[in-house]
Amino acid sequence: MRIGELAQATGVSARSLRYYEEQGLIRSTRTPGGWRDFDATMIERVVMIQHLLAAGLCSTTIGELLPCLEAPPEERTGVMEMLLAQEVQRLEAARRDIDRELEVLQALRQDVSQTPTT
Repeated sequence: MRIGELAQATGVSARSLRYYEEQGLIRSTRTPGGWRDFDATMIERVVMIQHLLAAGLCSTTIGELLPCLEAPPEERTGVMEMLLAQEVQRLEAARRDIDRELEVLQALRQDVSQTPTT
C-alpha cells in the first residue's frame, strides 16, 4: 500500500509516517517508479507506535522496544520489561516534580491572596 493508504488506514499523517520511516520505526520497499510500498503489517505497527508515543515514549525508545514486542514470548530477552520499567520510573519522577511545583505555586497563591493590599 502507498503512504496515503497507510495514512488513511491508521489516521496518521503521511508526514509522520515519513518521519517514522526515517527513524527506522517502519519500513517500506520502493516501486520501480520510486513510490513507497508498505506491507499491510505496517498498519498494526503504526498503531503500536501511536500508543507508545501517547504513553510518553520517545522515538529512540520505541525503536528499541518494537523488535521486543514483535518477538515471540520465548525469544524475548527481558529488554522490553527493563525499558518499560525505566519509562515508568521517568514518568513517576516527572509527576513528583510537577506535584512539587504545584504545591509551591499553590502556597504562593495563598500567600498572595492573604497579603493585605494598601
